[in-house]
Amino acid sequence: MKNIFLLVGLLFSHIIFAQYNYPSTPEKAVVDDYFGTKITDNYRWMEDLKSPEVQSWFKNQAEYSHNMIDKIPHRENLFNRMKEVQKMSGDSFEIIQQRQGLYFYTKTKKSENLSKLYSRDLSTGKETLIFDPRTLGKNTQITNFTVDSKGKKIAILFSKSGGEICNLRILDLTTKKLLADEIGPIWSEFTFEFTQDDKAIMYTKMSTADPDSNMLLKDMKAMLHIIGTDVKTDKILASREDYPELNALTEQFTSVYFTDDYKYVVLRLSSVKSESPIFIAPYSELTKKKINWKQIVKPSDDITDIFISGDKLFLLTHKDAPNYKITLTSLLKPDFNNAKTVVPESKDAVIISIHNSKNYLYYSLGNGIIRDKYQVNINTLARKKADFPTGVNSSLSLNPRENDNIYCYNVNWLTPLTTYEYNPEKGKIIKSKYFNSESNYPDYNKLYTVKEVEVKSHDGIMVPLSIMYPKNIKMNGDNPAYITGYGGYGISYEPYFSARLSVLMEQGVVIAVAHVRGGGEKGEEWHKAGMKANKPNTWKDFIACSEYLVNQKYTSPSKLIGNGVSMGGVLIGRAITERPDLFAVAIAEVGMTNALRSETTANGPNQIPEIGTIQNEEDAKHLLEMDAQSKVKKGVKYPAVIVRTGMNDSRIVPWEPGKFAAVLQKNSGSEKPVLLYVNYENGHFTSDVDVVFKEYSDIFAFALWQVGHPDYQPKENTK
Repeated sequence: MKNIFLLVGLLFSHIIFAQYNYPSTPEKAVVDDYFGTKITDNYRWMEDLKSPEVQSWFKNQAEYSHNMIDKIPHRENLFNRMKEVQKMSGDSFEIIQQRQGLYFYTKTKKSENLSKLYSRDLSTGKETLIFDPRTLGKNTQITNFTVDSKGKKIAILFSKSGGEICNLRILDLTTKKLLADEIGPIWSEFTFEFTQDDKAIMYTKMSTADPDSNMLLKDMKAMLHIIGTDVKTDKILASREDYPELNALTEQFTSVYFTDDYKYVVLRLSSVKSESPIFIAPYSELTKKKINWKQIVKPSDDITDIFISGDKLFLLTHKDAPNYKITLTSLLKPDFNNAKTVVPESKDAVIISIHNSKNYLYYSLGNGIIRDKYQVNINTLARKKADFPTGVNSSLSLNPRENDNIYCYNVNWLTPLTTYEYNPEKGKIIKSKYFNSESNYPDYNKLYTVKEVEVKSHDGIMVPLSIMYPKNIKMNGDNPAYITGYGGYGISYEPYFSARLSVLMEQGVVIAVAHVRGGGEKGEEWHKAGMKANKPNTWKDFIACSEYLVNQKYTSPSKLIGNGVSMGGVLIGRAITERPDLFAVAIAEVGMTNALRSETTANGPNQIPEIGTIQNEEDAKHLLEMDAQSKVKKGVKYPAVIVRTGMNDSRIVPWEPGKFAAVLQKNSGSEKPVLLYVNYENGHFTSDVDVVFKEYSDIFAFALWQVGHPDYQPKENTK
């Protein structure tokens, strides 16, 4: 009886919404010739985000989408349930640092939507609220912070409404007031730290704060700001223009930091390519007019990270080791070919990352599902596994200049995050007294099943697939299923607990994560197998995993929801343009769906190492294949699609998702809705949990409507 009701509900919803009077979208053809292949782009005009016509179009699309979504019942139930699940965990903690006997951290209380900055005295246990970002305006968020050596000043990075163009302020902990210094603009991910005497801050400055400028993420400068002076007098430590000898590319980021002993300043010319040029200079060079940088690592060395301890140079490298190894050489006379192997390559797992405390180097060894934590004594090179609970264990040091204390986050698909503290000298792993709140989650392992399988892809390669589902469902093809993937930059899609996805599972939805090529689950070779010419493997792996769910009767094409975020826009965009029959719904979130035009954006040149350049004939051929927008054909029966964009997004500019929604609205022959979900309070992401939950309650309600879930069928006509 239930199956008949589902079918009737689905048919009824399609009758109600048989026609969609989308906001008018003019077509203004621009024809590009990509080395002999001509592509017509009817929506190039949208790329001028300052145009009143474009701004009006986005507002009309936002209003249209929200009016339609508002007709879907029970969205508020999804939102409220996400909030309930969030509160089950109690308060959540983000950035944590230690200075002498004090912890400093950001915390989001279970009843609040944004984090605030706190301290805790370890001798008394007393917690003190240090700073509430709302004092700087309603939508102000703390993005990052660092504390000076004596715990007297805190440099805090602030952003607005999910934007990533930030400003740095300095809080005097004695007076509890912000100093007059306003440093920026600074990108959200860039490091900054106090000098050894705490009188200055080293940081990376963006060339502009204009989010629509093509120079937004180009020609950045490493700077030194003396606290209390005019930022206009800040000293340039490294830049493409002032230091031509660095041979820096305009899109490379001049990222700088100090070694723990303050003996050296380290400069990385960073990008999405992990193998960056790395330079060092003695700390004393800061007093000179110009820094004398010495290059110690070239991209061709296949080194992705380093750690310097005195004259010891530790290297994380995939040179002749696709699963990575850790080696050691001299900093003053580096010899990579004869470097000592400290941690050999593993055949069954990948060395994912390294970080250090005062006397130890830590590394993560993982296979995409489990990540174990190991330690290396910097002096003796003795290795040992730190026996954290099974799961994904990610750690950071509390203060590597002072001690060996680290904290570790442990999480699984069905196990919410738990924080542990550890000191190798003491040898005990302790559940953190201060960074875990009392939680009252149900036992998800009793409610849901997790299966880890491997699926044969189009070329015979076996692709890992994680599947989670309620224990009581029947494998008859009638279940809604949600499958997501990423496949970029060598980033592994590891297990994590999601309040959003747990709520989706409560609706009887199967959740699946495809660990497609382009990620790092199986090392550097897995990454390379999803780059440039090999990028089709990413969406073909995703299609194979989606077919597996159908063939094994977890779901059926009329119930299957596909999702991709950011670089995952290539994955979901090309999956539905190659196999539109396989999915009922596609959710494309802040996605790269117009790869042919990506390079014209501020963040575009930074993507060249991963996807190639449109200026090169061979790369252009592959970008043509990745470009979902140009693959949309008139009259093809595409799935229902909801395209999400944040108007403060500087990574994937809003016109890219906007154009994808427009071409689908114009050409889809399925009579299924295509909505552009526009959020003016968000960027690529946001730390405001209310904004996040509102977005996903709307998006999930749309998806559940389209797969025929009886609780989400509108009863009101909308055109």
